[in-house]
Amino acid sequence: MRSAMGPLEKVRTDSAALRVVSPAYAGKEGELTAALQYVYQSVLLSARGELAAAQLVRRIASEELRHLEILGTLISRLGAPPVFTACPPYPVSYYSASCVNYVKDTRAMLEADLEGERASVARYAGMLETLSSSAVKEVLGGILAEEREHLRLITEALRSL
Repeated sequence: MRSAMGPLEKVRTDSAALRVVSPAYAGKEGELTAALQYVYQSVLLSARGELAAAQLVRRIASEELRHLEILGTLISRLGAPPVFTACPPYPVSYYSASCVNYVKDTRAMLEADLEGERASVARYAGMLETLSSSAVKEVLGGILAEEREHLRLITEALRSL
């Protein structure tokens, strides 16, 4: 895991970058949804005694929460309060936990997670192509690397079922 605090210190107010980055924070398919979905799955899997799967999604949940914190800090440095909406600073369309996939079957959970991680990797890669700020790109590049690792881990878990 890389620390993104160094590059975050270099980030300055940038409304164009803010518009690009904001949906990854608390948009329907953003880091908040991912973290909540993994926590939900961890609790359900633990209760069923599926401890290996529960441990995997708990680990990923922790990393997604860290991504959420990094993005919130990034949004603040870009010039907006990190309100839980898809487009801070506008206090409209607040985040809803209805974005979480509440499927209960283990294979279906991991398949939903795989789809979400693929979308996340594509979204971050697209952001990197769009952005001009090297500091913002460095922050997002660190998150992208971890999202790719999540993709690998979930693929392995699905193969082992």
